[in-house]
Amino acid sequence: MATASDRLPEPSGMGQASFEDRTYRKVILRILPVLLLCYMAAYLDRVNIGFAKLDMLNDLQFSNTVYALGASIFFWGYFIFEVPSNLLLHRFGARFWIARIMLSWAIVSMAVAFTVPLAKFFHIESETMFYVLRFLLGICEAGFFPGVILYLNYWFPTRRQSRVMSGFLMAMPISLTLGGVVSGWLMTKMQGVQGMAGWQWLLIIEGIPSVIMAFVVLAFMANNIDAAKWLSPEEKSLLKANLQTDSKGKATNLREVFFNGRVWLLVLILLTFNTGFYGLAFWMPSIIKSAGVTNPLDIGLLTAIPYGIAIIAMTLNARHSNRTGERRLHAAIPAIIGGIGLILSAYFANNVVLSIVFLSVSASGVLSLMPIYWTLPGTVLSGVAAAAGIGMINAIGNLSGFTGSMITAVAENLTGNINNGTYVLGACLFVSAGLILSIPRTMLQRHTQASSVPGSAVPQA
Repeated sequence: MATASDRLPEPSGMGQASFEDRTYRKVILRILPVLLLCYMAAYLDRVNIGFAKLDMLNDLQFSNTVYALGASIFFWGYFIFEVPSNLLLHRFGARFWIARIMLSWAIVSMAVAFTVPLAKFFHIESETMFYVLRFLLGICEAGFFPGVILYLNYWFPTRRQSRVMSGFLMAMPISLTLGGVVSGWLMTKMQGVQGMAGWQWLLIIEGIPSVIMAFVVLAFMANNIDAAKWLSPEEKSLLKANLQTDSKGKATNLREVFFNGRVWLLVLILLTFNTGFYGLAFWMPSIIKSAGVTNPLDIGLLTAIPYGIAIIAMTLNARHSNRTGERRLHAAIPAIIGGIGLILSAYFANNVVLSIVFLSVSASGVLSLMPIYWTLPGTVLSGVAAAAGIGMINAIGNLSGFTGSMITAVAENLTGNINNGTYVLGACLFVSAGLILSIPRTMLQRHTQASSVPGSAVPQA
């Protein structure tokens, strides 16, 4: 979408602006669809455990505490291996490393369906096997998301990232929308097929897209600008010149990452808002079930509503942020909205209609701030510092997957009501909003000012 200044007659600059827009549109159309499909497959594998839980706990005789620990232990493996994974991606290239990540996590994700046979084979308890597989899944997937964020920083300057990030992160609500319907359908229709439960088929079938996308990545992804055979020399020169200009003043070595207060502020922001999000993602099926809906397919259809609405909210917020160049309020206000929606969804938990309405408000708020947030590391870091820094930010921030799932489980154990933990999750989003507003304006000003110059708007893909 062009800015007002793009439409003014500027004979000397319009040709360059048009060439720049065409070049970035070409890059977007080439790399974004592949990354979008990869993340859809990734997120499907990550959160389908929330649907499998509906029947899996009874079949395996697991308590909610066992489930919560298994769901969250994934993030410990993720935490430990995330920074090394991102450094290896920077060293060996995104094409090979992202394909390796996807193939290995697909295999482990499908293996969760065979928790009991594997436990018997290794002569251990089923609960222990479940924990081991979830931990391995975190190890295998570690580095995918920050790796993609790093990869986008190889192509786009900071001023162009919000729309691109929203396009990539749109995979999250899309996969949750479609995943809810598909997961509910599989659990209903595949129950008893070949003597296996519906939740087992769910984990097996939903792992297949990740296997397919691993080979798609190997076939179509270019490691960086220089490796892109589909770009002309002039296009490559333009892209690299923009990145070189954008990298001035950013941290470029590892020491600057670990002793940079702005990086640690970004860690705290991610830790707090992800606590609210993962609590929502892992427990939404159970929250809806506690409101009186029992059929898995109906639960799947109802979970699709909040995420479907969130797609629209995410897109509109990212476009407005990109057009105005403003970042802080476009992240803080959605965090506040997400917290309010989450708390009200728990307060009206016994009313299915109102609960879905406020879950929709919450999902829209939380998901709308994500693409804005992920433009922020690129305002601070560059080069190997970006590889390590983005990995560290996401690694520590994703420990929120542990806190988000455990808060709800502990609250249910203490009070007997699954919704009480939701109040705490909502409060975490309020804290996140406060941290976002504490970001120094000078941290963002230099990079976002460029959004108002001719040719700076991200082209419509």
